[in-house]
Amino acid sequence: MKRYHHTQIGHVILASIGGAIVLIVLLLPLQQFNWVPVIVVVVLAICLVLFATLTVEIDEDSLRLRFGPGPIGKKFLLEDIQSHQVVKNHWYYGWGIRRTPQGWLWNVSGLHAVELVLKSGKRFRIGTDDPEGLSGVLRQSLGR
Repeated sequence: MKRYHHTQIGHVILASIGGAIVLIVLLLPLQQFNWVPVIVVVVLAICLVLFATLTVEIDEDSLRLRFGPGPIGKKFLLEDIQSHQVVKNHWYYGWGIRRTPQGWLWNVSGLHAVELVLKSGKRFRIGTDDPEGLSGVLRQSLGR
């Protein structure tokens, strides 16, 4: 039984990487064939598929994150989470998977996040456009 399921779309990521792909493809016929732009388009397309969305799920015993269709993910057992709070990231923390002064950040868009403090003392931020909803379900799931 899932208590929470939310997928955030990284619209800026979609627009910027998608725009770069379109631009490169449009410019390809204007030059002599070269493999470099083709390889760049393939790499950008893979990045677009992998990092355009971030899904957060909470069930009875764990919190799971996954980018895109799912090959890049992370799982936290609820029993390992000591506390959490809604936070705002600096704009320069960016998107994707990042190491910040506050710990790891997984983010596809925006500045809002929920910061987990694990019993080990490690901190982990989950970027979200639904910080209050995620925090509320975490509060209920952790029984606090």
